[in-house]
Amino acid sequence: MSKIIFHAGSGVVPELPARSAPARVITSDAEAIAVAHEVAAQIAPGASDRDRDAVLALDEIALFSQSGLWAITVPKDYGGAGVSAVTLAEVTAIIAAADASIGQIPQNHWYIVEALRLAGTPAQKAFFFGRVLEGDRIGNAFTEIGTRTPVDFKTTITRQADGTRVIEGQKFYSTGALYAHWIAVVANDEDRRSTITFIPRGTKGLELVNDWSSFGQRSTGSGTTRFHAVTVPEFNVIPHQVVFDQPTPMGPIAQIIQAAIDTGIARAALADTIEYTRKYARPWLETNFEHGYEDPYVIAAVGDLALRVTATNAVLERAGRFVDIAIADPTDQTVAEASIAVAEAKVLSTEASLLVASKLFELTGSRSTLKEFNFDRHWRNARTHTLHDTVRYKYVNVGNFFLNNIRPPRHGAL
Repeated sequence: MSKIIFHAGSGVVPELPARSAPARVITSDAEAIAVAHEVAAQIAPGASDRDRDAVLALDEIALFSQSGLWAITVPKDYGGAGVSAVTLAEVTAIIAAADASIGQIPQNHWYIVEALRLAGTPAQKAFFFGRVLEGDRIGNAFTEIGTRTPVDFKTTITRQADGTRVIEGQKFYSTGALYAHWIAVVANDEDRRSTITFIPRGTKGLELVNDWSSFGQRSTGSGTTRFHAVTVPEFNVIPHQVVFDQPTPMGPIAQIIQAAIDTGIARAALADTIEYTRKYARPWLETNFEHGYEDPYVIAAVGDLALRVTATNAVLERAGRFVDIAIADPTDQTVAEASIAVAEAKVLSTEASLLVASKLFELTGSRSTLKEFNFDRHWRNARTHTLHDTVRYKYVNVGNFFLNNIRPPRHGAL
């Protein structure tokens, strides 16, 4: 029986097959890193073809979530590994280096798990953490098109006389929604306070639209989600704005995952640069070298790129340590320090991913632009993903923190 292939942007929304067994439960940071490498090795071989053909990675996402990696941030008190932010960032980078689209898909899932940890009731935590440990995936419906800023929401949630809630609105950039068992939607209540609601896939009035047409991150399925008078029980709603009203690690955790994705893209582009140069790069006609990799200009350029990726790796790990401090002791100062450290990692990972993905062609030559290599996917993925949470304001926040002792604002983009 031939496999059914679903293409991003085709308009066709796939059904999710039932799980034959619960997901693996990972119990430690070391195990999470080891499993990430195992999953990466299995998904990397098909990454270029999936990107080239804009194929939704249904089997690969199932493998990924069944590995237990989607549940690694569930707290130990609820049966999870409760891994460190350092480990979460490294797991993300490992997977993103293998396939940047797949590396991005659980980003909002982990955001929601953290929001639940910070704002959910004990009963909500017990239920939804349990579903995540079983292998359920959470997709996002956060951002809208046409509002003044990315965090302005027209989508509403209204309390009914019988205690249920009704959601109306439309979202875009719904990363992971096409792969998800639950859609987490951000909507404003009657007091204009943002909430997060867990909606099971297949709920009446929930419409998933497969219309993502970007030139990068093509398999993320980050298209439209619509809510036509979707009714949900109160139990499925948690407050969202409250996690930014007080110092919490919510923002830094959201952003370190973003930085880790770009770090993974930079790693992948560097690896392809080195492999191609060793195999195919020819020396310039004015030299007497036998191989392109003997050229000192090429050697120096690769050295420069390697240094930038190494620095990005180091700053990402350093940022994770600051986030872990903020998780253990969330104060105005520790959260601010974590936000700044993560902003630094986001700046470096943005610069490194774009630079390495572009320099790849300069160092490897015209042949490397052939479709068979599909090396342009690294730049397309980097350019697309680094548009999240623009870094130009991160320079300002970092400068204000060190120069003027001004703490950064608290929100999900910092």
